Amino acid sequence: MNLIALPAFADNYIWMVHDDTRAFVVDPGDAAPVTEALCSRHLQLAGILVTHHHPDHVGGVDALRPLLAATGGVVHGPARERIPAPFVPLAGGDTVELLGLRFEVLDVPGHTAGHIAFVQRGVAHEPLLFCGDTLFSAGCGRLFEGTPAQMAASLGALAALPDDTRVCCTHEYTLSNLRFAAAVEPANADIAAHTAHCQALRAAGEPTLPSRIGLERRINPFLRCGEPAVLASARREGAANDEPVAVLAALREWKNRFR
Repeated sequence: MNLIALPAFADNYIWMVHDDTRAFVVDPGDAAPVTEALCSRHLQLAGILVTHHHPDHVGGVDALRPLLAATGGVVHGPARERIPAPFVPLAGGDTVELLGLRFEVLDVPGHTAGHIAFVQRGVAHEPLLFCGDTLFSAGCGRLFEGTPAQMAASLGALAALPDDTRVCCTHEYTLSNLRFAAAVEPANADIAAHTAHCQALRAAGEPTLPSRIGLERRINPFLRCGEPAVLASARREGAANDEPVAVLAALREWKNRFR
């Protein structure tokens, strides 16, 4: 099974999984990179997974439907969001099978009200997470529709996945997120080491993704809200108390204005 990050727009990734014959894609905001990849690799499109309703995640769905028709594939997306119809509505606890992979659906609101994620537990492959804009490497999504409490619960659910779970988020924000993470925890050696690694990847024209859940627990301040250095930084930024929700809220507000 092959996992590919297809660049789109300025900093999006559309994730493609294929078995050398058929493929599915996740969050196709633009159809062009998908059709190009399918044609160049002689693949058929067997399905589309969507995590949330933002245009940079669903903008290419309708243009790809004729390719789905050839295989009988369908679009799967969050039941509580407005996704281009027709699609199969999904919510936490549902499952999807594509190319022999079984994905569990998690409700992960915060960035949007009905955001979902797809988790493949890795019986025959390394575990795989498609998390949209909820979890980024060294960061998390803006709270456009949800609350800090929702985001804290969503990130907690993702952080509980196995260490080797590949984190396939949908934006190349890693270096800017690491700059913020270093401001939150200046003495964190893992952040410094991963920053150097990611700088080398980007200099070579390579993506910094996928990440791993185990790595994110070491470098991502939004998964480290109980760590003393993170607590201290959150207090300086006005956290109401040391509870995880208050810490996350303070960090997210700080990140919104961080340059």
